[in-house]
Parts: sequence; C-alpha cells; structure tokens
Amino acid sequence: MSTNLTKREIVLEIYEKTGLPQKEVVATVQMTLDIIMHALAKGRNVELRNFGVLEVQRRKARVGRNPNKPETEVVIPERAVVKFKSGKILKQLIKKIDIAKL
Repeated sequence: MSTNLTKREIVLEIYEKTGLPQKEVVATVQMTLDIIMHALAKGRNVELRNFGVLEVQRRKARVGRNPNKPETEVVIPERAVVKFKSGKILKQLIKKIDIAKL
C-alpha cells in the first residue's frame, strides 16, 4: 500500500463499509469532489466540520528571482490559491502521529 490515499481507496473503503454498489460510490465521491472544486473555483470557502476548511486566498503580485539566473527579476502575478486549515479533531489526530515514522 502506498503512503498516499487515493480516490480509488476511498471508494473501496466506503464500498466495504456500506455494501453500496461501487458505481454508486464512485459517482457519489466524484460528485462530492466536483462540488468542492466548483465552489473553490467560484471563490467560496469549503468548511468540513472537524476536518478543516479549504480557503481561497489572494496572493499579491511580487518580484521573484530565477534561481538559474539570479540577476534576472521575474514578476510573479497576483493569483488565487487554496489554503487548508485543519479542524479540531484532525489537529488532535495529527498530534498523535509518531514523527519518527514520517
């Protein structure tokens, strides 16, 4: 098993726990992700209680440098980014992680 949780693994776990047909589970998971994605694309924040909040934030324009050519300045335009803030229960679970195993 890989260290990353995939959409397929989420579908399989829901399928095993509920017994719902996999096609329905796949459609429901995809629909949920699509709704979240479209809400973020419209600039809306997504709040999932106890899990966390996905926030759309503005990054100001700034001047950066190309590491290969430090003498060249590059203008990085203003843009929107998504930031995740973990919820209360997730924070508690993360505190219990054995750092040495990461």
